[in-house]
Amino acid sequence: MKKIVTVIALLLVGIIANAQVDVITKHSGEIVKGKVVKLEEFTIVFKYDGEDAENTISKYAVEKIVYGKSGRVEEVTEKIVVATEDDWEKVVILEDKAYIAGLKKGEEVRGKTGLINFQTGNTGDKKAEKKLKMAAAAIGCPFILLTADKTTVGANSNQLGGVQAIKKGVSYKY
Repeated sequence: MKKIVTVIALLLVGIIANAQVDVITKHSGEIVKGKVVKLEEFTIVFKYDGEDAENTISKYAVEKIVYGKSGRVEEVTEKIVVATEDDWEKVVILEDKAYIAGLKKGEEVRGKTGLINFQTGNTGDKKAEKKLKMAAAAIGCPFILLTADKTTVGANSNQLGGVQAIKKGVSYKY
């Protein structure tokens, strides 16, 4: 009888302990079980179940968190669906490597204005950004980690004195 009570007690402790595990659901469908340590502006710091090391994941990769202790569900981000090049406006440009944690690396992408143009610095920059986003959208990637952002003005950029903007990045998806 003592053994049965001990086994039941251990099972209950295991069930209660498991119920306090936070569940992080990624947009890719992957489930991460652990303990959320803190939410930052663009990232989530958590510990895997049974481990002490802190890990970081981008909020862009996470759909929701279900807190084990309270059962509260927190919607983190909506999934960005980029199906064709026409969805280029949905593409998000990221400027920090921490924001890509949990996303899958795609191809390098590039956007630039032509050699002969009479754009001002701001419109040339926007045109290069649009081309960069279109390149990522064409391969179905909703995110770009910006790796280079260069604008040349006057005689250095082309013989006609215009402005040339060049943006490079690496595309990412869920």
